[in-house]
Amino acid sequence: MGKILDIKTVHQCNCCLGSKTLHPQASVIRLGGDSASMQQHSVKFDFYTVLLIDNSSRGCECCCGRKHYDFSDATMVFLSPEKAFGLAGDRMLPSSGWLLAFHPDLIYGTSLDHTLCSYTFFSYDNDEALHLSLREKSKIESCLENIDEELHHPIDTYSRTIITRHIELLLDYCKRYYERQFVTREDENDVLMCRLERFIDGYIEQGKLAHGVFPTVEMCAGYLHLSPQYFKDVLKFSTGKTVREYVEAKRFAAAKQMLAMQGCAASQVATQLGYPSVQCFSVMFKRLTGVAPQEYRLLRNN
Repeated sequence: MGKILDIKTVHQCNCCLGSKTLHPQASVIRLGGDSASMQQHSVKFDFYTVLLIDNSSRGCECCCGRKHYDFSDATMVFLSPEKAFGLAGDRMLPSSGWLLAFHPDLIYGTSLDHTLCSYTFFSYDNDEALHLSLREKSKIESCLENIDEELHHPIDTYSRTIITRHIELLLDYCKRYYERQFVTREDENDVLMCRLERFIDGYIEQGKLAHGVFPTVEMCAGYLHLSPQYFKDVLKFSTGKTVREYVEAKRFAAAKQMLAMQGCAASQVATQLGYPSVQCFSVMFKRLTGVAPQEYRLLRNN
């Protein structure tokens, strides 16, 4: 792995990128020229960082997973503390764009502190970035300018509240735009769901549920070459289910098929599909179908 520049504080970030420190825990920096030319392969920050990469600049270096069905006016990457970022070659940051930095201590006890976990894109891989239209890019730049304007105001008792609310608004727009991206990626997500279905069907057919061990989020995400959090969000958007709920639905469908097509006894189905007991399986089956497993088997066979 190449050299990594480890930036510990917001002030150090400002110094490295040629910007003044207006607040010790937050900064908005316009990227360009010398700010991206330091000879490092990647950078990591000990605070939250949002990158807006301007793709309209000549020789844009980074697409961060952008496909032909994505917008291409700008790209956003969200870095949680200690998460590394780098571009191809020796450039660690884009030659044109914005950088928003805010330290976890800034948001402590604020409304953003309580909602930060809902902005799951901070856990996405860098190649699962957000790709913006021109209109969306303009809105995000407007939010960044509002944050920057407040940072230029002398620090007082209102500063932290106003700054964090502006950051929260920016992140809310990003959440909206990510959901829009799930829509524009609908065809690709359908392919992912088909691959997931084949994976789970194979897992069940191979009898791997017999010991009650469900496929994990990490296992499914790895199979699809996605980060765990991005996989969970795509699955929820596409099916409305968590991984556990999705596998449970597939397991129940397999149980119905075994009873109807293979004529298996309820005890055999319960054992093969990893239900705790035949009694538990029978109660669950009757609650969902209105009939006991034995009745269902007879009805389908007749």
